[in-house]
Amino acid sequence: MDFSVKKLASDAGVFFTRAVQFTEEKLGQAEKTELDAHFENLLARADTTKNWTEKIFRQTEVLLQPNPSARIEEFLYEKLDRKIPSRATNGELLGQYMLEAATDFGPGTPYGSTLIKVGECQRRLGGAEREFMQTASVAFLGPLRNFLEGDWRTISKERRLLENRRLDLDACKTRLKKAKAAEAKAAATPDFQETRPRNYVLSASAAALWSEEVDKAEQELRVAQTEFDRQGEVTRLLLEGIGSTHVNHLRCLHEFVEAQAVYYAQCAGVGALFQNIFAVNTSFGSPSAGSPGADALRVEEVKPPPAGTRKAKVLYDYDAADTSELSLLADELITVYTVPGMDPDWLVGEKGNQKGKVPVTYLELLS
Repeated sequence: MDFSVKKLASDAGVFFTRAVQFTEEKLGQAEKTELDAHFENLLARADTTKNWTEKIFRQTEVLLQPNPSARIEEFLYEKLDRKIPSRATNGELLGQYMLEAATDFGPGTPYGSTLIKVGECQRRLGGAEREFMQTASVAFLGPLRNFLEGDWRTISKERRLLENRRLDLDACKTRLKKAKAAEAKAAATPDFQETRPRNYVLSASAAALWSEEVDKAEQELRVAQTEFDRQGEVTRLLLEGIGSTHVNHLRCLHEFVEAQAVYYAQCAGVGALFQNIFAVNTSFGSPSAGSPGADALRVEEVKPPPAGTRKAKVLYDYDAADTSELSLLADELITVYTVPGMDPDWLVGEKGNQKGKVPVTYLELLS
């Protein structure tokens, strides 16, 4: 207990000394050890990196999860180190409701059959959104969070230690300066008159005491300078590591953009399905529906054009919405071609003995 009290008193004394030194510096009454220009540039770059990383992180969170209540819930689960419960996206919920409604209305009715097709598209959009959110959270948000909660906290801690070492160093310089001034004053005013020998002894004793004080202050200054230099080197190494942080964040940014591009491509593919659904429904029951040439394209009857065919690589899985379409698997190679009067967003695809329409956005055409 006695040791704890002594340590508490010592820490309080150090804190008070630093506070006095800091106040005197602000008032211009004490000298301040300045850091070199390169070190100041490192500090400025670190602060800028932290500020912008924090803003990008917060706004990306809002982009991926606009609901603030859901963000707070996910934050609490993360802090409690518990698994975040699976939550359906809005698109998935909408698709589910449409499919359930189609069951009640009758899947054979025009409204019910269209609800089924649109509901499946909404579920695809919701699934694509879920994949994008998961990928972006792991590949982009995770590294940014690790920097803010890990690396930056370490840098901030070492910077505070460096500031304390600087205050201690400046306090030692001030003490040494005062001790030397007092020693010089004591040495300059001794009384050598024989009629007053007592004053001479007192003056000599005072000079010796101040000389000891100067030696002690010089020793403390050497120790403080060593600690300041050591802490400065540690902090400098951490600040120079900000360059590596930029490289890592650049890689994560590439992964984020790639995930976003895949997500938008999947949305474009579903958009093409929407156009196909309502193009069919618009012609259904119209006066010209039964006229020659107005029938839907019979894919099984079309032949490759004289201009030839091309090979294409499938980028994403695709499930056929009806019998006129061809289901695809990512990375497989298929033969494609177009026919006159066909929607430009679609091609005729063949693999083996299977044939059907395929969306262009799901393909990479090869030369």
